[in-house]
Amino acid sequence: MYIEFRHLRTIKAIHDHGGLARAADVLNITQSALSHQVKGLEDQVGMELFLRRSKPLKLSKAGHKLLRLAIEILPRIKALEVDFAETIAGKAGRLHIAIECHACFDWLFPVLESFRKSWGNVDVDIRPSLAFDALPALQREEVDVAISDDPEAIDGITFIPLFDYEPTFICATDHPLAQKEYIVAEDLRDQTLITYPEDKSRLDVYTELLTPAKLEPKALRQVELTAVIMLLVASNRGVSVLPDWVVANEQYGHDFVTKKITKEGVSRRLYAAVRDADLELGYITDFVKFTKTRARR
Repeated sequence: MYIEFRHLRTIKAIHDHGGLARAADVLNITQSALSHQVKGLEDQVGMELFLRRSKPLKLSKAGHKLLRLAIEILPRIKALEVDFAETIAGKAGRLHIAIECHACFDWLFPVLESFRKSWGNVDVDIRPSLAFDALPALQREEVDVAISDDPEAIDGITFIPLFDYEPTFICATDHPLAQKEYIVAEDLRDQTLITYPEDKSRLDVYTELLTPAKLEPKALRQVELTAVIMLLVASNRGVSVLPDWVVANEQYGHDFVTKKITKEGVSRRLYAAVRDADLELGYITDFVKFTKTRARR
């Protein structure tokens, strides 16, 4: 038996309008074509679908089974058609984000709040479990944007610059290093370094300072939450290197001192990695715009 969506629409139209003539008008086909369609469907089913001697035309038991199927399936098909149409028009879609940068949550949530107000029909999600697999996940279409500071040459993927930031050293106001003009790798040799629980290859303090100097701190303490890192630093339990947007956040107070990394300072850039096929989607371009606007603030 082969049932098409048009068969389900036919069964429901005849039931709703009580006859072939009115159903044919609603379906925009001739009554003869509709009658032929019903006869062909009955041949497939092997049973009559309508009680033809009744007026208005009524469904048989077999017809009612198909009607229940039509009532269940057709609204779902209609919803899918609307979803596809909105996606094609750029009004709806999916924005699932993978983040390689642990501290990015500090600026990302305000961006997504602005995004939500403009793109309420877009399904937004953050996939922190994919932090170490962000770009492969983007290629597999498990996510739609990957936030990264390490652009690569990948076929079908474009890295859109978002904003530059400066990795910044922080310590307590009464810490000995608070008197220095800037920080070099040797300064961290005898320190407890507090970082996010990420691989060293993803931490600016290592990539920009310690690894090139082939140095390690006296102790390494990994902490999940930014607020706890700031609390520990202010309590003189260690030092840290965080993005400048983190240390500028008013909610963390001012019981710490900030210093440049190296005499010249260090500048890093964040990117939004996006599949080439999605570059023209309105909600993707707006996400980038909202992010850049937030960064300028």
